[in-house]
Amino acid sequence: MKVALKITGPMLDLVRRDLARPHFFAHERVGFLTAGAAAAPGGLMLLVRGYMPVADEDYEVAPGVGARIGSNAMRKAAQSAYRPASTLLHVHTHGGRGLPGFSGVDLKSGNEFVPGFFQSCPKMPHGLLVLSDNGATGLLWLEPGKPSVSIDRFIRVDQPIVEQWGAKYELA
Repeated sequence: MKVALKITGPMLDLVRRDLARPHFFAHERVGFLTAGAAAAPGGLMLLVRGYMPVADEDYEVAPGVGARIGSNAMRKAAQSAYRPASTLLHVHTHGGRGLPGFSGVDLKSGNEFVPGFFQSCPKMPHGLLVLSDNGATGLLWLEPGKPSVSIDRFIRVDQPIVEQWGAKYELA
């Protein structure tokens, strides 16, 4: 199955700016994207709807990891995806340029917490994203208990159509 993710340029820029902010003790920032999911030829298209940064007070001190967030952050994220029913994507950045990769900690923790997203939105896929300054890597779970699939394509949408399109109909 092919999976693509579309995000507007301004939204992606906002996410990157937010994730670049320093935190008092965490070494990296975390956030959540909500997205709609639609069948596409040969797979699935995720359309990003919104971004929710994790509040400063929802980070926990955790030596040995870049950032750990508590259950309050997960609850807020799950609530943001409840209505309208949305895909929930945990997102963070490793910075740099090129195709980023998940760390062992990312994969282990994602396998532990992503199944919990299905409790609030059982019919939507959920996953993880890691960004670089010019790339992204993602994993998506289509249902709980099944292996994840890669997000194959990331599409940044920047230019709105400024010309208005219309049609004139002659009423009979």
